Amino acid sequence: MSELSKEYNFKQVEEKWERSWDSSIYYFDWESKKPQYIIDTPPPYPTGNFHIGNALNWCYIDFAARYKRMRGYNVMFPQGWDCHGLPTEVKVEQLNHITKNQVPREEFRRLCEKLTEEAIDRFHKSMGRLGLSIDWSNEYATMKPEYYVKTQTSFVRMYQKGQIYREDHPVNWCPRCGTAIALAEVEYDSRTSTLNYMHFCAEDGEIEIATSRPELLAACVAVAVHPEDQRYQKYIGRTVKVPIFNYSVPVLADPAVDSSFGSGFVMICTFGDKQDVRWWMEHHLPLRQAIDRGGRMMPIAGPYSGLTVEETKEKITQDLTEQGIIFKQEPLEQNVGLCWRCKTPIEILSEQQWFVRIDALEIKKMAEEIEWIPAHMRVRLENWADSMEWDWCISRQRIFATPIPAWYCKNCHEALVAEESWLPLDPNLTQPKKKCKCGSSEFIPEQDVLDTWMDSSISALAVAGWPDRTDLRMPTQLRPQGHDIIRTWAFYTILRTRALEGIRPWDAILINGMALGEDGHKMSKSLNNFIRPEEVFESNGADALRQWAAIGGSPGNDIPFQWKEITAASRFQQKLWSIFRFSLPLIAPYDADSGQVDRWLSAELDLLITKTTEAMDRFQFDEALKAIRAFAWDVLADNYIELVKARLYGQDGPEKRAAQGTLFTALETLARLMAPFTPFLSEEIYHTLTGQSVHVQSWPVAQGQPMDRAGLAIKEVASTLRRYKAEKGVALNSPLPGIVVYSDLDLETADLAGVANSPVESRTGKPSLEMKPIAVKPQMKVIGPRFRDRSQRIIMALMGMDPADIARQKEAGSIAVDLDGEILELPPEAAEVEIQTLSAGEAVDILKTKEATVLVRR
Repeated sequence: MSELSKEYNFKQVEEKWERSWDSSIYYFDWESKKPQYIIDTPPPYPTGNFHIGNALNWCYIDFAARYKRMRGYNVMFPQGWDCHGLPTEVKVEQLNHITKNQVPREEFRRLCEKLTEEAIDRFHKSMGRLGLSIDWSNEYATMKPEYYVKTQTSFVRMYQKGQIYREDHPVNWCPRCGTAIALAEVEYDSRTSTLNYMHFCAEDGEIEIATSRPELLAACVAVAVHPEDQRYQKYIGRTVKVPIFNYSVPVLADPAVDSSFGSGFVMICTFGDKQDVRWWMEHHLPLRQAIDRGGRMMPIAGPYSGLTVEETKEKITQDLTEQGIIFKQEPLEQNVGLCWRCKTPIEILSEQQWFVRIDALEIKKMAEEIEWIPAHMRVRLENWADSMEWDWCISRQRIFATPIPAWYCKNCHEALVAEESWLPLDPNLTQPKKKCKCGSSEFIPEQDVLDTWMDSSISALAVAGWPDRTDLRMPTQLRPQGHDIIRTWAFYTILRTRALEGIRPWDAILINGMALGEDGHKMSKSLNNFIRPEEVFESNGADALRQWAAIGGSPGNDIPFQWKEITAASRFQQKLWSIFRFSLPLIAPYDADSGQVDRWLSAELDLLITKTTEAMDRFQFDEALKAIRAFAWDVLADNYIELVKARLYGQDGPEKRAAQGTLFTALETLARLMAPFTPFLSEEIYHTLTGQSVHVQSWPVAQGQPMDRAGLAIKEVASTLRRYKAEKGVALNSPLPGIVVYSDLDLETADLAGVANSPVESRTGKPSLEMKPIAVKPQMKVIGPRFRDRSQRIIMALMGMDPADIARQKEAGSIAVDLDGEILELPPEAAEVEIQTLSAGEAVDILKTKEATVLVRR
């Protein structure tokens, strides 16, 4: 066997195993009798590069997948790609300097697919370099017909059940992206706007109304006051005129009006915010839509028609001020709804859209059937469910997404939804295979597409074999995801799985935090805190990055990327490599009778296996890795190996073979315990030891080895002797005159003699000791303040006294000193007595441990 390099060459080792591994060992076996463990892996948007946040998420998944395989489960770790959606379209528009409407629909989709495939290739490379044990036989891409047929099937089935419907309803609309967006896709930002106070003409005077959106005057359909606001009782039930546009609207009473805000009168428009929508529905008000899909004013806005919202706000504010209608302005802090993707302020428009019905109570009930890790994360889903007021708008006015399988009859305008047997299809390329109920065979295709969450919200069903397999493997066992998409991916998946199959999607959901920059902020190129995984691969390797992911924190917590943790991970790998390099020529898989120290290590190894297994079962990866590091560094390297070196280097025999076999077992076990975290280093060690792959081995099982008190006592004695030498300034390999260990455990001495490089005698019982006072040490800090000018004479007198006599006097409570015939009484702390310990007449130092007394001859 060739000698191993002194320095661990992570690059050489990782690249070697990445090239040689056969990924088929990770494939899910649909016919296996093993218990299944299907992971509903998050399908990322493949629009850029695999980043540190991705690495953190996928490390968590890989830790679980590798561990469960080793525990005997039939694991599926699939990889999906959430191809559709706005991010890809925006990227294509930017790269090709076009908009989606400037090229034919199919050409734009082809450009999106090409960009996505290029990104997927990049992700493949990064994932392979990270050492992920992905089941590539269960890879899917939502843009492929074999996947989006499942999305379309789910749409058809839910439509047939009445769970999907089409209706004209207010929706959140992004003018920049030109599409409806769901409530979950709206972000909020605090901004300072202006509250404008203006006059509305009433029948008998004027009323004052305050609004931050004067550009919506043309959409005003009513004004309202609180029914108990005594200032405005006479106006309730009357009408007022909208300034500039000069039409009348009713004055309503509604308890939702805040009398303390502004003037106490509010303007109801269609639509300024969600409260406007509530009032519009409750009071059955007319619709006056003033803003179009592009964010420009419609003809109803009169002289402002064609202007953007911001242009209108500026112009109408100026006009109202010049006409004296606006009489006061003040700053107003507001939370403004923004599009999650482009950060454009959203509008609320009334549009014909497709919706999924939301039963928040049933979703919360099903969430209770799922184990949430950590448990408090379920509250986020419950809070989101409680905030839902509208159904889920699932239609989008884009191109690169799953087509809605529907048409509209040219004659009666009735919607015709495809039958399952027709799927997959694009209604723009395919005509329905039957006539409309009215007899017409002429149809207009649905051009809207489905929200991308309609694709990914059936991921659990899809990987479990839905809708094709009769042996549907639901529920899946684990959903790993970030806390930022609980209100979207987790919420929608529970909704859809319940709607389609009436079952929970997973047994457990594991929530990971976000990867932050070293400064604690979200990673961003503009903040110069952005790290690419490839930087770490190059400088420290994939195993070091994986250790950072494991050690950085427990599930649910955000984890700052820190180079110091990467460095610590590399140091540990070097330490483990050094242990392995030292041990390799000295060890063998012998099964010899163990000594006390060997049994102690075996018990410590059992404790490590138990602790690590319990931590892995709870997904506490940080606890597991910390325990492994502590064992390797402290127990194995600093104690066991130091204790048994003499045996390892000694002559062949049962004692040597016991040490060789014990150390072999420890290293082989460590390699298996480390395999989920450091697959490359673990493979190198295990394969070198056994010629086999660690990734097809089982997880270590504790052998029930009880703690050997004698072995533990020997370890403690050895540690104490090392400290003794260090305190005395004696080199660790220097011999001592002699060591006698007293203990009722009948300790073996070979390993102690080796580690101390000194003769060691083991005895039972207690040592017979003689304590002989040999010197006096006057304490000037006690004598000086009390006796001042006589201090020096007192010290000289103490130095001349018999140490044994002073020791007896100290025990009696005071020390009598003869100072030229004058007897002075000193407190006992005025002098210390140096005691020499004698054993059989020889001077010794006494060292104490919990189970032993150690005498070291001087």
